[in-house]
Amino acid sequence: MPELPEVETTRRGIAPHVQGKRIEAIVVRHPQLRWPVPETIQLAVGQCIQSIQRRAKYLLLETECGSIVLHLGMSGTLTVQPIDKPVRPHDHIDFVLDNGHCLRLNDPRRFGACLWQGANDTVLPLLQGLGPEPLENTFDGHRLYALSRKRTLAVKNFIMTNRIVVGVGNIYANEALFMSQIDPRRPAGKITKGRYQTLAENIKVVLQRAIEKGGTTLRDFLDADGKPGYFRIELKVYGKVGEPCPQCGETIRSLMIGQRNSFYCPNCQR
Repeated sequence: MPELPEVETTRRGIAPHVQGKRIEAIVVRHPQLRWPVPETIQLAVGQCIQSIQRRAKYLLLETECGSIVLHLGMSGTLTVQPIDKPVRPHDHIDFVLDNGHCLRLNDPRRFGACLWQGANDTVLPLLQGLGPEPLENTFDGHRLYALSRKRTLAVKNFIMTNRIVVGVGNIYANEALFMSQIDPRRPAGKITKGRYQTLAENIKVVLQRAIEKGGTTLRDFLDADGKPGYFRIELKVYGKVGEPCPQCGETIRSLMIGQRNSFYCPNCQR
């Protein structure tokens, strides 16, 4: 699944091509994604895309009357294409622009989403109750420490909880915990403030580094120019089970935490 860096890479890739452009038509070829594509997205036709924002793993195409809310699901891509480029299988939605191009959503598994958030509507449930963005100043070790007290939840699951902080997916949770030398199984409430400060800093570092490298290619992700991300070559523990730890040489192990595969060094992480 595209994680925060992949989604941010997509946002940065498409923004120069669509921001300030007018939506001339919205072509929905398959109206059933994770949820039905609402007819109300047609309210955006004739509107100018004022900006493209990201909230957690959602992209928001903002217009004067509301926002088109997009999610890439497990393997979706959002690319800028010439209007006359032949439609491929799984090209489900085109946002036709006034510059001879369209913003095209391709989603083979149809786990993505396209929803409408009217300017005066109640906030969509999926955007309610979200924690701060991990790269903003409102997210830090003090927040993690304060919210973790008396929590028995494994720290890996804790930092992947969207109410705590958004967008820290499985890949980057593994990497940040390794950089912080914290065992992913450790109860969240048993970690000191100092270690949480280190963890928060490392979450920022690993996410920013991934964004700069274009995201992490594991299966299907392509950025807005159709090129894969390159952060995969820098992963230290994710997917490295059985390989030597890059710090101490101990064998990297894996286990399931919260139904997600977790990778760690039993020597370095405590």
